[in-house]
Amino acid sequence: MSGHSKWATTKHKKAVIDAKRGKLFAKLIKNIEVAARTGGGDPDGNPTLFDAIQKAKKSSVPNTNIDRAVKRGAGLEAGGADYQTIMYEGYGPNGVAVLIECLTDNRNRAASDVRVAMTRNGGSMADPGSVSYLFNRKGVVIVPKGELSEDDVLTAVLEAGAEEVNDLGESFEVVSEASDLVAVRTALQEAGIDYDSAENSFVPTMQVELDEEGARRIFRLIDALEDSDDVQNVFANFDVADDVMARVDA
Repeated sequence: MSGHSKWATTKHKKAVIDAKRGKLFAKLIKNIEVAARTGGGDPDGNPTLFDAIQKAKKSSVPNTNIDRAVKRGAGLEAGGADYQTIMYEGYGPNGVAVLIECLTDNRNRAASDVRVAMTRNGGSMADPGSVSYLFNRKGVVIVPKGELSEDDVLTAVLEAGAEEVNDLGESFEVVSEASDLVAVRTALQEAGIDYDSAENSFVPTMQVELDEEGARRIFRLIDALEDSDDVQNVFANFDVADDVMARVDA
């Protein structure tokens, strides 16, 4: 998982400062709106909303935008859309398994966007269930390194149910069962450890090791998928060695 996580974390940071910022903001706002609609507008009583707000704030989404999204989701302000979560499954170049999570108010548009992005970038759609079995639903918390060691993080989260702590370069990734996500996040807060995001994610059970060309192709596919406003997250089971990643970035 490390290759995909490291790339996703780096890309997220880049998106905050480049032209994709508007798209990133829109997706984070949509997350907040759906979380408020599902579990109510009080972050203290709605952990999913709390985490969605935290991630948006860490990505520099203005507070006024966040507040309005909470109000729309909770029905206190007009204009909220009826978003549905839809999962699509497929294969990318080199047989990489791809899960595409959409949050949309138009199923036909979402399906069309995903299909076009896949077929134009060396991917193919797959039947429901044929790819998802390669992933487990897990809680994932991203912790910026700063002065922290891996032991510092591990000590804070071990008793809360964390399964592993992975070094992603500039940050640590704490993985737990999805049901332990709030406990792990709370343990970090109580230990005074800052974190960038806490959310349920799909973690692959096995990975496909990619060379430079394979990495470039899968990144192109994921970029094309994420370019759709309806696509919220893309999960894939590839790994890319650090030296290969450095050449791709260069």
